[in-house]
Amino acid sequence: MKAVIYTDYGSPEVLKLAEMEKPTPKADEILIKIHATTVKTGDIWARNFKAISPSQFSMPFLLWLLTRLEFGVNKPKKKILGAEFSGEVEAVGSNVTRFKKGDLVFGYRGAAFGANASYLCMSEKGLVTIKPDNMSHAEAATVPYGAVTAFNLLRKANLKPGQKILINGASGGIGSFALQLAKTYGVEVTGVCSKPRMEMVKSLGADYAIDYTKEDFTRNGKTYDVILDILGKSSFSRCQHSLTENGIYLLASFKMLQLWQMLKTSMRGGKKVVCAMSMESSADLEQIKEMVEIGKIKTIIDKQFPIHQTADAHRYIEAGKMVGNVVIMVA
Repeated sequence: MKAVIYTDYGSPEVLKLAEMEKPTPKADEILIKIHATTVKTGDIWARNFKAISPSQFSMPFLLWLLTRLEFGVNKPKKKILGAEFSGEVEAVGSNVTRFKKGDLVFGYRGAAFGANASYLCMSEKGLVTIKPDNMSHAEAATVPYGAVTAFNLLRKANLKPGQKILINGASGGIGSFALQLAKTYGVEVTGVCSKPRMEMVKSLGADYAIDYTKEDFTRNGKTYDVILDILGKSSFSRCQHSLTENGIYLLASFKMLQLWQMLKTSMRGGKKVVCAMSMESSADLEQIKEMVEIGKIKTIIDKQFPIHQTADAHRYIEAGKMVGNVVIMVA
């Protein structure tokens, strides 16, 4: 089978197309023929994780250290990137009951990666389910990580109809789904992004869009019941005056300082800091699939690359000009 591999950390040039042995599913696994996968920030970081310092990493030092050990200290242990995928079940193990040959599926591999290849094996109990009927493979591949993570984050917010949420980083892989999911709660959504992405954010359902290069949302006098900060670009000290009396500053990325703030604010009434880690499940992915099929969630693709141009896809993302998702077409 074809696969894009890398044996050294570095620039996109380390990514090479190679021929590898086609995997065989174990008793509880399915063999998936990959049609499409994506390139996300996680792929960019993993490709050159040796250069990612603890301060650059979006989580506490201990998680950086564990991730460094898992990925490989000097050379990558995981040779094939690609965490999201959409494809077709080609074979099933003897104990598999959830899937059959020919099923069209989509899913998320997490830190296991492996989707930048013609085939991969995955446990039937993993984060994989039947693909939405109303999405192409390219579209479906962009959904699992961002949508399921956003789904988990918003659970922590306990949103109620009529409330207001601001999403700082609304055009990214998590934020773009968070704003769509927030609308299903009947809340007013304000998305913060750069000017080139404002129209995309509005097209996904945001009631208001703020260009962070022109306006500081912490100084516009408006208050929100929830401020969801995807990449931790702001801070509780800056945002607390933009929160309502019992507002929540919800973080998808955080350091030890934010964990300490969460502990302190949890012991008193009023405004709170909440640091949330996503706990994905196949049941969550199934709910996301259903929301896609009834039109509650959509996705936007900026550009598609064939698998042999995966390095070009990485360069394109690192240039920072994409508006939407970048997809690798495998099959």
